[in-house]
Amino acid sequence: MIKALKSALFSKSSWKSLGEYMGLGKGGKAAAMVDLPSTRKFIETRASHVSQSTLYGYLKTRAGTRFPELFENPQMLESINIAKWQIWLACISDLTIYIGGLIRRDTGLTNDKIRELMQQITTEVLEDIGIPEEAGVDFESSRNNYSKRIQDIDWGSISDDETAFSLSPDALVKWSPIADELKKRDEEIIENSMRFRWIEVRRSVRELLDSPSIVSNTFDT
Repeated sequence: MIKALKSALFSKSSWKSLGEYMGLGKGGKAAAMVDLPSTRKFIETRASHVSQSTLYGYLKTRAGTRFPELFENPQMLESINIAKWQIWLACISDLTIYIGGLIRRDTGLTNDKIRELMQQITTEVLEDIGIPEEAGVDFESSRNNYSKRIQDIDWGSISDDETAFSLSPDALVKWSPIADELKKRDEEIIENSMRFRWIEVRRSVRELLDSPSIVSNTFDT
């Protein structure tokens, strides 16, 4: 599934198609999370949408009418590509942690079982995405940190709020290809733009997450 997104991810023409792919187009309805494949699809598509909208939104705000020109500058395009993958991975990580925490809360599953369940999703995401050529030299390290976070987290400590979404606001500030002095001035606004995007995602998780079904469809009960 992620391969289908990979070729068009974050292109200027992908806004409508991404929405349709997520099941959010006209007449569409997002699918419930009842097993690992549907949970993984939710995580990947929502992370893609959040990372795309925040990165491009910030670039467009700063560039103004020159926004399209950014994609004609090879050096800037290289920096945008690196940023998009780093921010996407941070969004994937945050949303995986949040959903895993809610499944534990809803089902009382042990830390080890939750870790096993979410690690299956993590492994599949990382195997499919590989290491894109345009993602930059730091991407492999970020991949490893994502896996380590899944292994080390105390799933019982995850609450139903924005606490789990700690990496993505920082990633948006760090990787956005904007001058450091401007990012320092904009830091609070940038981070809040990311946090705002997650509000609706959390609402969707609460509506669509069927934790007992995910557990029963994953483990022998």
